[in-house]
Amino acid sequence: METSLYEKLGGKEAIGKVVEEFYKRITADESVNHFFRDTDMAKQLRHQTAFISYALGGAPYTGKSMAAAHTGLNLQPEHFDSIVNHLQASLAHFGVTEDDIRQITEKVGSLKGDILYK
Repeated sequence: METSLYEKLGGKEAIGKVVEEFYKRITADESVNHFFRDTDMAKQLRHQTAFISYALGGAPYTGKSMAAAHTGLNLQPEHFDSIVNHLQASLAHFGVTEDDIRQITEKVGSLKGDILYK
């Protein structure tokens, strides 16, 4: 049986650390941090950890769909690309292999249509 990316990365606790690093980078980036000005970041960290855990083969996800979660934000390709770059850098920060980062980026990229221009 093949090990999921969720298991390879170390499960929910390890993914939570990546998510914390990810949001540190995002909130320091003026090109995207305005999307999170009025966000309860503790809730956002929990939510994003749950979503990424699900996307990588972990526990079930019960949150909003990607389209619903991003409605009204009018995210553009440059925003999406910046967020993906922060995710890649956060994964690399914790020693995730380039191959695993590529796989994760592909999964995130498959959601682009549900996120942009909403």
